[in-house]
Amino acid sequence: MTRALLESLFHRAVAQAQPALAVERHLPDPPRGRTIVIGAGKAAAQMARAFERAWTGEIAAGLVVTRYGYAETCERIEIVEAAHPVPDAAGLAAAARLTELVSDLSEDDLVVALISGGGSSLLPAPAAGLTLEDEQATNRALLASGAPIGVMNLIRNQFSTIKGGRLAAAAAPARVATLVVSDVPGDDAALVASGPTLPLGGGRAEARRLASLYRLDLPEAAQRLLASQENLPPEPADPVFAGNSVVTIASAALSLEAAAALARENGVEAAILSDSIEGEARDVAQVHAALAREIATRDRPFSKPVVLLSGGETTVTLRGKGRGGRNGEFLLSLAIALDGIDGVTALAGDTDGIDGSEDNAGAFVDGTSAQRMREAGVDPQAALANNDAYGAFAAIGDLFVTGPTGTNVNDFRAILIAQ
Repeated sequence: MTRALLESLFHRAVAQAQPALAVERHLPDPPRGRTIVIGAGKAAAQMARAFERAWTGEIAAGLVVTRYGYAETCERIEIVEAAHPVPDAAGLAAAARLTELVSDLSEDDLVVALISGGGSSLLPAPAAGLTLEDEQATNRALLASGAPIGVMNLIRNQFSTIKGGRLAAAAAPARVATLVVSDVPGDDAALVASGPTLPLGGGRAEARRLASLYRLDLPEAAQRLLASQENLPPEPADPVFAGNSVVTIASAALSLEAAAALARENGVEAAILSDSIEGEARDVAQVHAALAREIATRDRPFSKPVVLLSGGETTVTLRGKGRGGRNGEFLLSLAIALDGIDGVTALAGDTDGIDGSEDNAGAFVDGTSAQRMREAGVDPQAALANNDAYGAFAAIGDLFVTGPTGTNVNDFRAILIAQ
């Protein structure tokens, strides 16, 4: 029953973030001219289907790019698939087509942009002097660096011809209405998918400082561009963005509130710690474990039974060559910290259904997890050092597999401390 409750909380959080009703509630005003629909992200195809069903007017043209395996069937909007988290040629072609699609529009036209997490990788558009291979190498360096999403997107922005509001600038003077399913801590819409239709603050000098701070191993062409004043992104105050609109239609905050309500319906108090937790996944787990132990052993600062809920986007600094995403890393560290503690069970997963690049959303943990790993021939400490959370949880049959969920509001963590 314990795991079933945690799983039901995850599914309630995901259901709250489904695009169908969220898109319908936030339709923009129809234009005098044409309506063009564009989009990118793991939830973009579901957003496109929801928009197509809710929009009573004409759709002159539409193109949305999503991750392989995430496509939906639409009648008036074309859905294409590309690679995530490392971009590929399909994404490169899609980015070029999106830019062409919004060119030569008038002030009477409307561009509806359906944006969700994952769009950064799905829309590679290297600046002059860079290649797709350069963008792939840059992405790999960022993913391995442990940098938070805001840092990664500011740096990505410097090398792109589509990110940081450049796609909206290409659409001017048409009005651009952006609908966002947020997967970033704090729900800054400009950070989602590196903001193809939204300008991102922070200049070239700051990007250089952060690249140095995180010791990014960038390709030579990227280093040369970062040292120059070429391909500078538009500023947020640029008049090209005047008249545009943006609304966040789904977020981690709303999903956690829905999960908390379901827990209370089941007679368990819920405490939402935060919807915007960042930091190294293994370190964030240590803080969560300390709080869980305090409740389990001293009944403070919350009384048992209680479920601790949190969201946000942790990071993983790659040290080894194992398999697994940030939720797996969080859980493996949590399993080690909770080794032998009774009455504590946890589930963490990516709300898009895929943790990193594996086939699981996340995994389950309890006070016996680390011992069961050792009995299965896996040293949990060694697995953590090798970033091999997937292998550790696979060995004990505790992977949590959902398949693609159709949305993406980042990570969901639930730790139940029983009576």
